[in-house]
Amino acid sequence: MDNCWLGSNVTILDGVTIGSGCVIAAGTVVTKSFPDNSILAGVPARLVKTRIHAHQT
Repeated sequence: MDNCWLGSNVTILDGVTIGSGCVIAAGTVVTKSFPDNSILAGVPARLVKTRIHAHQT
């Protein structure tokens, strides 16, 4: 879990893997693993959107 942003009161259960660059909304309970650049919210967590990074040159 690198370069992630977690809101307040986020709960991540044991054995769950969060990919790099994820954003997790406040109060979210993450019960399963999610891939890189996911935006998560809810109880239980659900994928709201996927972040897209444009590479700058």
